[in-house]
Amino acid sequence: MAADPPGAGTLDGYRVLVVDDDATLREVVGAYLVAAGAAVDHAADSISALAAAATHPPDLVVLDRMIPGVDGLEVARRLRRTSNVPIIMLTALGEAEQRIEGLEAGVDDYLAKPFSPRELVLRASGLLRRARVSAVDEGDTVLGRLHLDAGRRVIALDGVELALTGREYDLLAYLARRPGRVITRQTLLQDVWGWTIGDVSTITVHVRRLREKIEVDAAAPAIITTVWGVGYRLEPAAVGA
Repeated sequence: MAADPPGAGTLDGYRVLVVDDDATLREVVGAYLVAAGAAVDHAADSISALAAAATHPPDLVVLDRMIPGVDGLEVARRLRRTSNVPIIMLTALGEAEQRIEGLEAGVDDYLAKPFSPRELVLRASGLLRRARVSAVDEGDTVLGRLHLDAGRRVIALDGVELALTGREYDLLAYLARRPGRVITRQTLLQDVWGWTIGDVSTITVHVRRLREKIEVDAAAPAIITTVWGVGYRLEPAAVGA
């Protein structure tokens, strides 16, 4: 990892769980997070990670993919059963397909080793900021059969609350507040993810996951349609708006 000096950050009041079997990495990453104001818990394996998350629920999890016990992907899946906590996955594996596996497991962000701890703090700050946006900032939205409760960060379709990750909520809320508009993948990457540079396959994976949760037939989507070569559009008529 790059040896950037820890700087003042925007993580005051947040609890972060760092999961990695490399004690040096945990120490360095923890030091940067603490310098940014976070309270930090550590775990070296999957069992202690899940126990720590249950005992002291974190606001953010920094999770290595290759850890003793079940791997980081399975830890992410188990966390997702009961929590929408933002997850940043750390991995030495850089292939696109392996990144997609992490996104499909419910991971919100992804950093390949070696990485700059300063970048990790910035990514963490961005995720937490979006996860804590207030109802005053966002506002509740009703779009036909689709109801957004901004204060609770919950979206219901036909009166049934959807089981969404934090990032899936952000993505669907962004599209629902712009019904009928074509939104490019790059715009979504910048406005929803907060990235100016990144892999747009991230968007593709999350749209696919959303379709599996809101469409009658995910293979023939009617609510979130693809505008080929451009991006996506939420169709108002498909939700009765």
